[in-house]
Order: sequence, then C-alpha cells, then structure tokens
Amino acid sequence: MQQSQADHEVRLTAAARACAIAEHAAWAEMLAYSDRLTAEYSQTAEYFRRQAQLKSIALEIAVAMHLSEGQVHRRLSCARAIREQTPTVWAAFATGVVDGQRAAMISDAVDKLTRPESVAKLDAKVVDYAQTHTSVELRSWLKRFIVRVEADLFNERAEAERADRHVDVVHGDDGMSWLNAYLPSHMAAAINKRLTFEAKKMTHDDRTVAQRRADLLAAWLTTNENGEPAIGADVAVMIPAETLAGCSDAPAVAADGTFIVPAKWVTDAAENTFWHTIITDTTGNVLEHRYHGRFAPDVLKKALTFRYGVCQAPTCTKPAQECEFDHRRPWPHGPTVGANLWPLCERHHQMKSHDVIQWTLPSGQTVAA
Repeated sequence: MQQSQADHEVRLTAAARACAIAEHAAWAEMLAYSDRLTAEYSQTAEYFRRQAQLKSIALEIAVAMHLSEGQVHRRLSCARAIREQTPTVWAAFATGVVDGQRAAMISDAVDKLTRPESVAKLDAKVVDYAQTHTSVELRSWLKRFIVRVEADLFNERAEAERADRHVDVVHGDDGMSWLNAYLPSHMAAAINKRLTFEAKKMTHDDRTVAQRRADLLAAWLTTNENGEPAIGADVAVMIPAETLAGCSDAPAVAADGTFIVPAKWVTDAAENTFWHTIITDTTGNVLEHRYHGRFAPDVLKKALTFRYGVCQAPTCTKPAQECEFDHRRPWPHGPTVGANLWPLCERHHQMKSHDVIQWTLPSGQTVAA
C-alpha cells in the first residue's frame, strides 16, 4: 500500500513537471515569434505603419493561442525578464523544476530590484527555494528577499507604490461585484482587524462572520453614524413597472448596462434611496418625472434654501443652508416634494419630532413628526 502511494506521488510530480515543461515551450515559442516579427517589422520605413505592425504582434499571438492580448503581454514580459536577467531560473523552467506561476512571481521580483548584483543574488538562490515550497511561501520569501538585499531602497519603493493607491469596482455575475482597494498595508491591516472585531461582536446573528464583514464594510462606506447616506452618489437602475407592481420578477438593470441585480435588492434599500419615476412613451421621450424617497436631492434643497432663507420656526433666524430639511407631513406618508418640505434648525427640528411644537398646514390640519 505504501509503495502504491509512493508511486502515485511520483506520477503526480512527473505530471506537474511535464506541465511546467509545456508552459516553458509555449513561452519560448511566443518569445521567438515575437522577436522574429519585431526584427521584421522594425525594417518598415514608414513610422506609423511600423508602430501599427509592432502593436499587432501581441494580437497575432493571442489569436493563435486563444488568449487575450493582456495575457500575451504579461507572459512575454515575464518570459523576457527571466530569460535575459535570471538564466538559472530560465533553465529550471525549461526542465520543469519551476512552473509558469513561479516564473511570473520571480519576474515581478526582478522588476522591483534596482541593482544588477541583487538580481544575480536572486538568480543564484531562488530556484532551490521555489522547487521545495508552495507558491504562497515563495511570494513571502521574495518579499523578504527584496527588502533584505535592497533595504536602503525600500522606503523609496513604498512611497512610489503609495502614489498608486486606488479603488476599483469589477462587476461580476449574478448581481455581485468585486470592490478592490490598493492601500498602504498598515491601513489595510487595520481595516481587516476592525471588520473582524466588529463582526464577531454580533453574536446573535444568523449571518456568517464573512457575511457580517461584507455587510459592515458596505454600511460604513454608504451611510453615516445615523444610518443616513453619508455622501451623494447617483446610481441609476431601471426597474420595469410590472416588477414594481408585483406582477413580475424581472431584475433591475444599470442604466449603463454594467450590472444586473434582483429588483428586491434595490427596493429593500429604499430607506436610503431617492427614487426618480420617469415615464416615457414608446419612442423614449420623457412624459413625466417625479421624485420619490425620504431624502431630498441637492437641487431641491437648493431651491428650498433660496425660497425660505431661514429656519421656519417662529422667530428663528438660523440660515436655511445650516438647517435640516423637514417633512411637514412625515415621510413616507408625506412626499419628498417642495410643498411638503421646509428648513428647520436642528433644535426646532428635534422639538417638532418630540411633539413639543406643532404646525398647521394650509389645509388646516395640525401636524407633528
């Protein structure tokens, strides 16, 4: 039984090495093809035609290998760096000792190193480590190696990377997307720790810790401490009228077509959402536009500020731009429209909300929050 298991492990190792050798063959052929076409196209006399021909090389390889141009550029870049700067790694790749994933990781490390002697040290040491450790372990080893051999340049590299900090969103399938943030490591670690700490405090909760972490992050980014929208963000989705009427389960589609989500997810967020009803004819001409939701849009707030000027509590002169916009008839029974909104300073708004003071509408109805 033990011999059988040992034989199986040997076969697995041989299969992995065969895959690595095949990867190297593909990379080497891509390099050879690229080098040949580059030399050929470089002879073209007319500048713009020459540049177009050189840019077409990646496309030709991509079509032949059923890859994207981005994948081709990435593999050519890694292969060229390994072949020209770390010959030991390139030879190990050719014999299957190092696979394509590890070769790409080593290439990335080469790009970060500044001094030729540092690259030579990496070439001399990395194969022994790479062939006996996982790719995750190799990545950590490479990070430590770079810091160790060029410690004096670390701060400079870190400042250059920090300048590239950014956040991006990649929309996926089934109504889900990726939120990616490239941040300084200590800030990312602090965010990670806080998410876990706060999520684990929610003991009486059926959600998993991972789900709680995701929901907490979304809440922190989209609301303030009072659960109100922290900043304005216009996200347009189109929901069929029959879905809103409960006659259909058709999903909500982003106006720009970048994502699709169940309509219920959008309508469940109505507390922090300002709705626009746009009625169009069959040709797309707008027939009617109405606002819906609790929070007034900026254009309506500005109009009310100009209209009233100050807090509408008797004798109060607080400027309207420093006031809160109160629903005379409380939302959702009272709509978010100019006729039902007015500015109240925080003090008078609280008094109204606690029924200490009341107002009489033009209809004669007395209202309070």
